[in-house]
Amino acid sequence: MPSPIATHASLLLKAAAAAAASPKPLFSPRAAQIPAPVAGRACPRWFRWPASARGLCSSTPPNHSGHAHGMGSDGNGTRRRVPPVNGLAKEGATQPVTAPPKLLTLPTVLTIGRVAAVPFLISTFYMDGPWAATATTGIFLAAAITDWLDGYIARKMHLGTPFGAFLDPVADKLMVAATLVLLCTKPLEASLLSAGPWLLTVPSIAIIGREITMSAVREWAASQNTQVLEAVAVNNLGKWKTATQMIALTLLLASRDPSLPVQGALVAPGVALLYASAGLAIWSLVVYIRNIWRILLK
Repeated sequence: MPSPIATHASLLLKAAAAAAASPKPLFSPRAAQIPAPVAGRACPRWFRWPASARGLCSSTPPNHSGHAHGMGSDGNGTRRRVPPVNGLAKEGATQPVTAPPKLLTLPTVLTIGRVAAVPFLISTFYMDGPWAATATTGIFLAAAITDWLDGYIARKMHLGTPFGAFLDPVADKLMVAATLVLLCTKPLEASLLSAGPWLLTVPSIAIIGREITMSAVREWAASQNTQVLEAVAVNNLGKWKTATQMIALTLLLASRDPSLPVQGALVAPGVALLYASAGLAIWSLVVYIRNIWRILLK
């Protein structure tokens, strides 16, 4: 009586001979269900592709972390980014997300605060009371400090935005122009200004006129080439002009405060610095126009 091993061996030999003689290959029903290796599609657990095609699907057994090795995963089970094909991302692929630029950074919030402080400056200027002049001076002094502070923070912490670059000079011009108009409409009752009420009007017109002209020049330069735009960039003269303006207007506002013992002594240096600021404003405007003229003549 033949052994079971011999019986199985004879059956295998007969099957092999029948397969060789048949013109069509023989497939079992289970083998016909084997799917083609498609990227990103899991293969059946009972089937394992050869090593050359194993990376096409996630049919390999999971690692210790419970993630399968295959497309979209690294060897350590972490998800990796799959590049898009023909501009279309594959299903389940992780796409990089670009954060939108922040609009309200800390320097921009400080600049908006300066713009919002202009109505309070005007209101306290025309109020009566021992605290009104002090409040007006404090508002302008805080605006002057934040004017330097927002630029410092934007440079050191890299928080500059196009909106902040646009709003910063607007806030400065609003605060300075409003203060100049207030001082001209309600001059001090000091001996220096009572003898010549035009002493504040002349530099105020020069400063406001320069700012209007410079705004128009920068708007025109923005529509030209890069060289013209660089010619009107802020220089050291503009920085010194802004600094002398802030100091002069702070002294003139503080000279209206009756609580200060040196109230009358602040008028003369305030007026002198205001004229110095007007001179620097006109000088810087001439420098800007000369730089633009040299570029246009080339």
